[in-house]
Amino acid sequence: MKTKANRDIWSVMKIVILVFVALAILYPLSTIVIRSVTTEAGEVTGKNFLKFFTKPYYLDVLSNTMFVAGVTTLFSVVLGVGMAYALTRYDIRIKRILNICIILSLMSPPFIGAYSWILLFGRSGFVTTKALEWFGWVLPTIYGKWGIVSVFVCKMFPYVYLFTSGALGSIDSSLEEAAENLGSTKGYRLFHVTLPLVSPSILAGAVMVFMSAVSDFGTPMLIGENYKVLSTLVYEQYMSEMGTSSNFASAVSMIVIALCLILLLLQRWYLRRRNYNMTSLRPPQPIRLSVGKKILLLLPVLAVVVFSLLPQIVVIVTSFKNCNGPYFVAGWGLESYRTIFTRMIRGIKNTYFFSLIALVMMVMIGSITAYLSVRKRSALTTAVDLSLMVPYVIPGAVMGLALIIAFNRSPFFWAGTAFIMILCYTVRKIPYTVRSASCFLQQMELCVEEASINLGVSPARTFFKITLPLMLPGVVSGAILSWIETINELSSSVLLYTGKTITMSVAIYNEVARNSFGTAAAMATILTISAIIMLIVFNHVSKGKVSIV
Repeated sequence: MKTKANRDIWSVMKIVILVFVALAILYPLSTIVIRSVTTEAGEVTGKNFLKFFTKPYYLDVLSNTMFVAGVTTLFSVVLGVGMAYALTRYDIRIKRILNICIILSLMSPPFIGAYSWILLFGRSGFVTTKALEWFGWVLPTIYGKWGIVSVFVCKMFPYVYLFTSGALGSIDSSLEEAAENLGSTKGYRLFHVTLPLVSPSILAGAVMVFMSAVSDFGTPMLIGENYKVLSTLVYEQYMSEMGTSSNFASAVSMIVIALCLILLLLQRWYLRRRNYNMTSLRPPQPIRLSVGKKILLLLPVLAVVVFSLLPQIVVIVTSFKNCNGPYFVAGWGLESYRTIFTRMIRGIKNTYFFSLIALVMMVMIGSITAYLSVRKRSALTTAVDLSLMVPYVIPGAVMGLALIIAFNRSPFFWAGTAFIMILCYTVRKIPYTVRSASCFLQQMELCVEEASINLGVSPARTFFKITLPLMLPGVVSGAILSWIETINELSSSVLLYTGKTITMSVAIYNEVARNSFGTAAAMATILTISAIIMLIVFNHVSKGKVSIV
């Protein structure tokens, strides 16, 4: 009877999660696939893809996307690996503070960085005007492809840094010592022993950077001007003033999805060709440096950290600057905050309300999915687990478009409602919760649960009374990261929102677009402070057992 009850309760859980995945992920994505190969009249056609690959304008957009994502990935890898090597291999006292600062630079959306660079290096930016006024210098424009790349690198190199620093701190130092004993130089050991050993981690960070650069919408929309990329093309095709083209937008979305999937397959192919297994019993010890060498090492490291934190610093400072329309004027005050709390309070309320409801759904679905994938492993649970990861690697604009197309007709007429916003946030950000909870669950002994069931406690009661409290640190840690990502989400929100469902990220984007920099800075500061608070909570709850990415 106990075995049957155990099987029944978890069979029901599997069905519930499967229904959620089918309705919230597979069904919307299937509509994208169908729309991409059909006309407005519903006839099967390949004209949408033919249009994309035969018109020079769209091929230029594809080329622009690959250029921005490729160059961003290259610079992020060089910067991230260099920073990781410096901070893990050398004894630096402020290493922990620098690590926190780098993580903080990762906790704000890229479009806030774009907004900050506009304030500093835009046509009327502070640095631009002062350089011309004091020295007669005309600085290069921040707008266009190199501006996008600059913002992306400052925002995204922490992905590579965090993955690589974790790997560098746990490799077997005896391998490097063996190379040294064989007469190899330090440079040779670095490029032929150390970096190849951590190449899976470097590659994982590079893949995240590439996909983030492909999917980001706010940065190229704010500072790209006439430099179009695929994410902005999807938005423009669907929101075109000349009439929407959801079928062609769906075809473009499929091309974006294909790019991301090809990259993931290449990553798996590369890793399968080699064996990276090793023991971590003798991790490398930090090298002590003389004062002079330590200063030489710290100067470029501090420069990178300060430069990456500059967007948050600029946002917070300018939020207290007095404004006259689109211009900052002399004096300081709280006028921008008064404005947002009187005129834009709906966006603030919606952001926290939507994110909290989504958080509850992520915790419930994520914890059950993690349990099923670890404790009740089968082909079905593995498929469900992988399906929940799909929205993570799909650009937000594509997921937003899929939800609009799928739920803009009977029987699910949810487009324009708060529910579709919450649903999108849930499916887009739940992977953090699932991965973190699974990590903790894999470290727990199964005998504790078996003992509870053998003593007559039902499987459901065992899960909620024994298992869930034990895996709670992992669930909470992942949920906090999911919440931070949710309040910063723009690429899907900008497609899904209405006047009643506007969020802070969309409001910031709209304010920057209309040159209302003071109110944009005030709302961005609220988002930044929210992320900092939750990051502190994350560090306290996880106690270093869960990675930030």
